[in-house]
Amino acid sequence: MKRTALDQTALKVSGLYKSFEGINVLRGVHFTVNRGEVVALLGDNGAGKSTLVQCLAGLTQPDQGKIQVGQIERTICTPSASYQAGIAVVHQDLALVQGLSVVENLFLNREILHQHRVLKLLGWLDKKAMARKAKKLLQRLGMPLININAPVNTLSGGQKQAVAIIRAVYAGAEIIVMDEPTAALGAEQCARLVTLIRLLSSQGIAIILISHNLQQVDTLCDRAVILFQGQSVADVAIDEVSQAQLLGYMNGIELGIAQAS
Repeated sequence: MKRTALDQTALKVSGLYKSFEGINVLRGVHFTVNRGEVVALLGDNGAGKSTLVQCLAGLTQPDQGKIQVGQIERTICTPSASYQAGIAVVHQDLALVQGLSVVENLFLNREILHQHRVLKLLGWLDKKAMARKAKKLLQRLGMPLININAPVNTLSGGQKQAVAIIRAVYAGAEIIVMDEPTAALGAEQCARLVTLIRLLSSQGIAIILISHNLQQVDTLCDRAVILFQGQSVADVAIDEVSQAQLLGYMNGIELGIAQAS
């Protein structure tokens, strides 16, 4: 591995099955992610990645299997249950409210109420406290130049990605799933996002990265879990395989080389 992951399991998926109208989409998927690891989730179209992510996000429930966060088995039946379990999924659409400011998006549904008793009862927000906390969050995660008062729709693609990820961190996420986070970014924005991902992993947050960019996977990830036709067919250390082998697993060609245990 490129970094030493903390010897603590953040997420364990065991024997996950899901079918739709008699079609088996997930067939016994299993893998683990440790705290501080960046793990690539790879697979060709139709491999089951999207359904697996939906199960982690609470958007659909598996027919069978277990999802364990830390040492606790979780039933993730709603998006709020996913958040409460410490899982955040950053989708390609980012789920940001474009017309609201950065600070408003960071604290959306988690606003800080005014400390004055009467004002708190009236539901007044402590905008100064949210602004201070937003600046600290952005500074801590290497994004101090983002204007917290700017509408999100005025930000670059990379800045929007950063806001979505930082919002997940503020929500207390210990596991962040990122779906093709650099797909629409230029080289400079991509580099900044890679720096942010590395910083998060260094702070013990587990990252699951869905990407078709194998060069980026090779540079950024510790391990890769590969799905093929709904099954987890390989779990390999990135520095022990070539990109050609990863493609082989994704296409079902290399399955005799390193079967997942």
